[in-house]
Amino acid sequence: MGFDYQSQLKLSQLQVLIAVADCGSFSEAALQLQLSQSAVSYAIATLEEELGILLFMRGRYGAHLTPVGEQIVDRARQILYLMVDIVKQANLAKGLEGGLVRISAFRSAGTNILPRIIAQFCQRYPAIAVSIAEYDDRADVEDDLRKGRADIGITYLPTSHEFEIWELMHDEFVVLFPPSFEPKSTQPSWEDLKVYPLIVPPDGCDCDTMMYAHCAKYGVTLQATYKIRSDTTIVNMVAQGLGTAISPRLAAEPIPEGVQVFSLPVPFFRTISVAILADALLTPAGFALLDLLKSSFVPIRS
Repeated sequence: MGFDYQSQLKLSQLQVLIAVADCGSFSEAALQLQLSQSAVSYAIATLEEELGILLFMRGRYGAHLTPVGEQIVDRARQILYLMVDIVKQANLAKGLEGGLVRISAFRSAGTNILPRIIAQFCQRYPAIAVSIAEYDDRADVEDDLRKGRADIGITYLPTSHEFEIWELMHDEFVVLFPPSFEPKSTQPSWEDLKVYPLIVPPDGCDCDTMMYAHCAKYGVTLQATYKIRSDTTIVNMVAQGLGTAISPRLAAEPIPEGVQVFSLPVPFFRTISVAILADALLTPAGFALLDLLKSSFVPIRS
């Protein structure tokens, strides 16, 4: 009989078809599917009758696909794959209808990077709540990821192998001079860094450790006069002529009028990255925010 499109194929028939093709016998397929052999035989016979073709050659050595049977099985596999994908996409959509994404970030990233990203995310997924924990430095960010207090972290390289990271942007370390500074050339020298007292964050800041190490490579030892925790306070002290500072640009922004900004004599950058705990099981909402972060920045080229 010819196939009637009104009598739709059943997914159970396709599952049986694939099982028999994979096992090479009706009895083995029955064991795999936990059905009786007669139920498997009936499903295949019904399918062959509805399609009007022979799918298997039966014999004492099992069941073997006919040439047209091989073509039908290939399409059956595609149909079942798409059915699974439909359910997956539906579950993903349901996961984006609510929930919470927790982000931890060092302060300048939280101030200058995340607001634009979160605004886009909330436009796309208005039902998802976002929480942001801000810290002075990356150590607390990475600790939040380790202890499950955050789904996504904004940190900077280098990080440990326990994290999976995606590089977002380079952030240059700049020298901030007070308005009274009169450079002798377009590019200050290492000696110019000693003209004013140096204002830095307290000991223990990873950024400052990186900066000290960079300067030391060129024989420059920096001596701090003031140690101030707040980036904003540091920049405003420079604006008042109390000293100079070396800071990642993001941490210095917004830079007050009159403060003079230069690259270091040998330019230096930190690489800001988004991180998750390796093998972390993110929620659909977490994956959606991670994808948005990764797609919002031009890939870094070395």
